[in-house]
Amino acid sequence: MTVGDVMMLQVNFKSGKPVYLQVVDQIKSAAASGALQSGESLPSIRPLAEELRVNRNTIAKAYAELESQGVIETLPGKGCFLKANHSPLKKDARRKMLIEEIDQAIVAAHHLQVPRGEFVDLVRERFDLLEEKQRAYDHAKSE
Repeated sequence: MTVGDVMMLQVNFKSGKPVYLQVVDQIKSAAASGALQSGESLPSIRPLAEELRVNRNTIAKAYAELESQGVIETLPGKGCFLKANHSPLKKDARRKMLIEEIDQAIVAAHHLQVPRGEFVDLVRERFDLLEEKQRAYDHAKSE
């Protein structure tokens, strides 16, 4: 996920989704896939902003959002780090958050006229892809 000290993130300025939320989602995805490990430091705001060609405030806002969600912690003078337990929420709260995300995806599928079976197959494919990335990462790490 990182090259040198700068994280490999991609920003799509035409997606309609705020850039800071794209950064938030990609860092959470990296944490979920294992590409970003607990305790690992995130790149400093300035180099990441320069790499992505965005304002430093955009990255600062993304990091603040990640911190408010309990995904990362800021250690004064040291930087931002992925929390060892990046989900401090109780199981019910995590489930509620996930249900909201799933509901949004279902509404999007409905508007895009994606049938239920195709949607469920797509979810399975995405899970498989995530697991494949995790295995590849674990394999590369063990070499």
